[in-house]
Amino acid sequence: MRVPRPGPGLLGPLLLPLLLAGGCGALSFQLPAQTRKCLKEEMHRDVMVTGEYEVSEAGAPGARTDLRVTDSSGHLLYSKEDAKKGKFAFTTDDYEIYEICFESHAQSVGFRVPDQLIILNVKHGVEARNYEDIAKAEKLKPLEVDLRRLEDLSESIVKDFAYMKQREEEMRDTNESTSTRVLYFSIFSMLCLVGLATWQVCYLRRFFKAKKLIEFATTSCLLV
Repeated sequence: MRVPRPGPGLLGPLLLPLLLAGGCGALSFQLPAQTRKCLKEEMHRDVMVTGEYEVSEAGAPGARTDLRVTDSSGHLLYSKEDAKKGKFAFTTDDYEIYEICFESHAQSVGFRVPDQLIILNVKHGVEARNYEDIAKAEKLKPLEVDLRRLEDLSESIVKDFAYMKQREEEMRDTNESTSTRVLYFSIFSMLCLVGLATWQVCYLRRFFKAKKLIEFATTSCLLV
């Protein structure tokens, strides 16, 4: 779960789980006045994303709720001021974290402003495709439509597994590289310690010879 970036002058934003799995219903939550709530999701490249939203009319007079859809780089994919009800759609350009934010601009003056109810239904991948339009355009039979849906779903699963394999290879290469660097650093540290110890012994030996402590100790031992 990722924590959304708080906006300036707003109360702490709340991260909500973005339910994008197939078969899930619309997501609904309360949006208090002068707050911002964001939903984040990681998505692969070239994935179609569609969404439908509806904002309740309850609230203070002049209340306004803005909707913004951005990626992790801050690129604006969809924006709607005073959002009431509508749809949006976009196709992902790269594997990134995409953010859907609702921001309330209702002013609370002397009384409690009722929370606004936000209803959001987001779909991506196979779920976002309109197979009814595809069937009409290509004149497909119901069975052919089901086969097309299964084919797209299978392709999506294969792409997910291929991406997971790629990530696993990248992580393995990173671990091997890190282990090699740690080994080289350990060898270098050991050589430095051995060199430092040798230098200390030589320095102390020269120091004691300069003070004639070694000769005196040797002569005393011979006299005894």
